[in-house]
Amino acid sequence: MKATLRSWVQRPDDSAGLPAERAVRLLREAEDHGPNWFWQTDRNGRVTYLSDKIVGVFAAADIDPVGSALTDLLRIAGGETAPDNPERTLAFHLSARTAFTGYAVTPAITGECNWSWSVSGSPFTDPFGRFEGFVGTGTDMAAVRESDAEITRLALFDSLTGLANRQRMHISLEQTLAQPGYDGTALFLLDLDRFKAVNDTLGHPVGDALLKQVAERLLRVVDDAGLVGRLGGDEFQVVLPRMGNRTQMATLAQAIIASLSQPYFLNGHTVSIGCSVGIAVSPDDGATPDMLVSHADLALYAAKDAGRGVHRFFHDTLLEGARSRQQMADDLRVALSRDQLRIVYQPVVALEDGRITGFEALVRWDHPTRGTVPPQDVLGVAEECKLTGQIGEWVLRTACHDAASWPEATRLSVHLSGAQLADPALTAILANAVARSGLPAERLELSIAEASVLRDMRAAVATFAALQGIGIRLALDDFGAGQASMTCLRRLPFDRIKIDRSFVRGVSDPEGRNAAVVRSIVTLADQLGIVTTAKGIEYHDELAVLRDLGCTDVQGLVYGAPLDGATAAARLLNEGGALTPQGPKAERAARTRMLRSTTIELGGRTRPARIRDLSTTGALIDLVDFGEAAIGSVVRIDTGGGHWAAATIRWAEDGRAGLHFDRPIVVERRITIRRKE
Repeated sequence: MKATLRSWVQRPDDSAGLPAERAVRLLREAEDHGPNWFWQTDRNGRVTYLSDKIVGVFAAADIDPVGSALTDLLRIAGGETAPDNPERTLAFHLSARTAFTGYAVTPAITGECNWSWSVSGSPFTDPFGRFEGFVGTGTDMAAVRESDAEITRLALFDSLTGLANRQRMHISLEQTLAQPGYDGTALFLLDLDRFKAVNDTLGHPVGDALLKQVAERLLRVVDDAGLVGRLGGDEFQVVLPRMGNRTQMATLAQAIIASLSQPYFLNGHTVSIGCSVGIAVSPDDGATPDMLVSHADLALYAAKDAGRGVHRFFHDTLLEGARSRQQMADDLRVALSRDQLRIVYQPVVALEDGRITGFEALVRWDHPTRGTVPPQDVLGVAEECKLTGQIGEWVLRTACHDAASWPEATRLSVHLSGAQLADPALTAILANAVARSGLPAERLELSIAEASVLRDMRAAVATFAALQGIGIRLALDDFGAGQASMTCLRRLPFDRIKIDRSFVRGVSDPEGRNAAVVRSIVTLADQLGIVTTAKGIEYHDELAVLRDLGCTDVQGLVYGAPLDGATAAARLLNEGGALTPQGPKAERAARTRMLRSTTIELGGRTRPARIRDLSTTGALIDLVDFGEAAIGSVVRIDTGGGHWAAATIRWAEDGRAGLHFDRPIVVERRITIRRKE
């Protein structure tokens, strides 16, 4: 049989046989991995070659097809007089030596037959034009139908979760909205909260397993009420036909959020995420799929802006917000092109001697009509319009130029965004920036958030090595705020840890645990040879505690607002770099200003005083002659109406003293009235 096949594919001039061998291999590949098969007959219509998989079909029925007449092996589907082929049967074509195409046939075997084939054939001749027989192909139509079904499935369903994909959801929504007289259709857009952190820290296999469980929970909650689909990534969609009751929609949205927020158990890990939902309702919020999706997306944006883990309905004011954000994005592009952004510098101060060791560069935007835009809004707009990389490079070059004039020991810290870290040209950009500015590379420190690193740890390792090769220092920003800070320290060579503000706040509270956490971070950093900077310091008592805990540097509003470039340079050059802490001595509850007489008791003796500020946790009093020796003493004070409270003297100077109540008090409205002196 193989010899016959070779004689079919080999030409007279193929003396070496190599083209024929190649043709045989190609035919075998087509036979083994596709729905097609091949056949050949002699001049009498008897089969001389048949693909192995078709031979197997006849062998199962105890028939040896090779040597049998082709017309004895195949019958036209529906009988010899099938409506689509009433005259030209296989026998006719074989005898007339004419080609035929696409005949539907089945094997001529007894019993139940599940095979459905399509065959085509053509006569062939030898080099002298003498008829040799027929060659042809067959196609397994069942396999074709299965393949078509699989193609349809892949085109309309998500391969990971089995849910409807974006295309099918759009088709379904379009068909639903086209139905006449429908009562209303709700569209839910869902976005998973904290999913990216799971993907980054535990890996994509765990992330995929999480998405599968999310899909299962969604199907259970929505049930028969609507169609659930996955749009891609961690975005899901639900189409709910004939659901016009907004109370019912809100109940379902809350049920979805509650279900998806329950813990997941994945490959030995316990994972908790959340979900935000945006809702648009047709026809009120849009009569076309595109409009409904757009409005549901605005509602989802509002849900995220509200703190996540909630649902929000679309309303017209969201359109105004979207237009405002778009205008802000356009304005930011203009601001960048016209040098309307500016940089301020926040001092980094050594706790040991109170001197400036460096500055962190922070970008500010003075909008021509909106005034100074809050930094978090600048970042949000920049991320939306993909300008973080461009703005980051501008900040880097400008700050390096400014820092080149600072004293030699002063460092510059610049935040590096995820977009910049992923830029293959980053090393060249940095090398060019320090070279053109004249700033020594070792004085530049890049501050990098762990989320930026975790997007591609392998690439980050290579980038960090290149940056340190230049001499640039690296800092891990907001240490402890994410889920994989230890992973970053273990795999990457950071020079500094910036302790997140969430651990610094309350570090002076003797009943809290933040001080113990900060001490552990500092101890870990010391063991690794890494310096530590505590961020967001606002109060004097935080400075004292952080100094005792061994923290290296601090930065925050306790040393005043960030400075412009000229003032920063002046602080370094004219004042020797020493800074005096400003602001409140300690964090305190909101206080009510007043002037009212009171009585205090210290050591069994009472004396008059006056309350100037009062809150639930403390008071500022004056007309007292306490000295430093009284600090730490316990007193009793009449807070009004004969209500006495025990308090500790926290500080005393210039006839005034600050008291901290042992227990919070209730500040009554009747004692909050200001009085003139």
